[in-house]
Amino acid sequence: MDHQVITAILFLTIIALTLAITVWASRQTAGAADFYAGGRGFSGIQNGLAIGGDYMSAASFLGISGAIAINGYDGFLYSIGFLVAWLVALLLVAEMLRNSGRYTMADQLAYRMKQRPVRTAAAISTVTVSIFYLLAQMVGAGALVSLLLGVDDQWVKNLTILGVGALMIIYVTFGGMKGTTWVQIVKAVLLMVGSALIVVLVLAEFGFNLSDLLGTAADNYGAREGSQGAAAFLEPGIQYGVDLTSKINFLSLGLALVLGTAGLPHILIRFYTVPTSRDARKSVLWAIVLIGVFYLFTLVLGFGAAAMLTGDKFADVAASTGNLASPLLAEAVGGGEGSAGGAILLAFIAAVAFATILAVVAGLTLASSTSVAHDIYNSVLRDGKASERDELKMARRAAVGIGAVAIGLSIPAQNLNIAFLVALAFAVAASANLPAIVYNMFWRRFNTRGALWSIYGGLISCVTLVIFSPTVSGKGVHPVTGKNLSLLPTDIDISYFPLENPGIVSIPLGFFLGWLGTITSREPETAERFTELEVRALTGAGSEKAVQH
Repeated sequence: MDHQVITAILFLTIIALTLAITVWASRQTAGAADFYAGGRGFSGIQNGLAIGGDYMSAASFLGISGAIAINGYDGFLYSIGFLVAWLVALLLVAEMLRNSGRYTMADQLAYRMKQRPVRTAAAISTVTVSIFYLLAQMVGAGALVSLLLGVDDQWVKNLTILGVGALMIIYVTFGGMKGTTWVQIVKAVLLMVGSALIVVLVLAEFGFNLSDLLGTAADNYGAREGSQGAAAFLEPGIQYGVDLTSKINFLSLGLALVLGTAGLPHILIRFYTVPTSRDARKSVLWAIVLIGVFYLFTLVLGFGAAAMLTGDKFADVAASTGNLASPLLAEAVGGGEGSAGGAILLAFIAAVAFATILAVVAGLTLASSTSVAHDIYNSVLRDGKASERDELKMARRAAVGIGAVAIGLSIPAQNLNIAFLVALAFAVAASANLPAIVYNMFWRRFNTRGALWSIYGGLISCVTLVIFSPTVSGKGVHPVTGKNLSLLPTDIDISYFPLENPGIVSIPLGFFLGWLGTITSREPETAERFTELEVRALTGAGSEKAVQH
């Protein structure tokens, strides 16, 4: 059988397995607590695996390995940023958020503030971050299927995006948090096994000598036309050290990656699925171990692709902006194009990547639909009086709507590197969500105006700067494929902001506006509510009660 048939069988097997989990979970979901938080019944280890499954997205598996294959040392900076970010999540957010919240980020924020405006702002920010993140997963799905079918037809990619969107809607509307969590656990195990297999095979090709692997990758880079020499591949500067703008862009990227994780809504809601604060801490520790090992794997995957993929194969990697590095590397270590081993490994890794995409999009869609139903529909529009049944109906409808928006926006974004797209989602999360969360937990005087200014200010500034950045227009065409590297047509250039990632501007602005809004407000301090929130966040006392005004 050729690899298309093998891949089709593996794809269908994974889809059947995840749908079976979803059907089982739908029978275990009795109410809002089950749908939103899995009944708070997952252990620390289970939740740690699920967090890893949520976090190790297509951007990590496909985008980072591709960025390393093309840009060497500079590409690996994504891995470092994603991993270090977990220290912020562990030290600032995980346990305290689990103790003081219920289902969404807004539960914690609105506890001592005016409910309607704060919940509305938090929900808008949650949906925006989720859609940015969803774009990356959809783009990865289109690139994968294009490779495996051996066609570059745009209709095939678009149909793939539509199919992934339909599946994620099914997972969320039927399985809720229980189904999504088990899909993520299965996906995390598959991804770690698949990555470890390819890493071992790559290292075996070089006698388990990492120095030889790096040296070959650097030599291949040096031999390519327009390169800066072999030594440059293993040093900073190919992507971010060219000029002052690229250096500032790197600082902006690093700031977004390190601070963004603690504001990602689909990661934050995972802390509500465990029964105790101890389990929340254990979840993050397990996630750090799992994610740390995985990002070491990306180092070997990326440099392995640079070392083993040459000529037309590397041209295919470059044409996909790096997104196909890992699948093509799997084919190479399995015996090469046309071999049975190559076809099987390519199919297996592609199927694992597809499972990765399905799991992550389900988590993102669940986070945003939960916020729409719980925060907007029930708390704002119905003043907290909606029944559980009505709220769950709205959550399912929101999942359909958010899925449709993500599908529509993903189609024009297919020429962008997916690790880069996720970095934009991190920038929005760090600019809009993190300042409000940190201030709310640690600043007694923080109030409603401060929360609104920090969320809306960080969100609007970040999105506006992205619109006027080279990501949207003015980046030109790919030198090999001739494809447009920006979202808008090449004859439109509104790139007035020079940085591709706006974090260095929008993140400090979010914190500043939160401070400014607070000190200029005449809203009376809610010292009692802050004290109660502080005790609950630090000790877990009363955290089992519903957090409501």
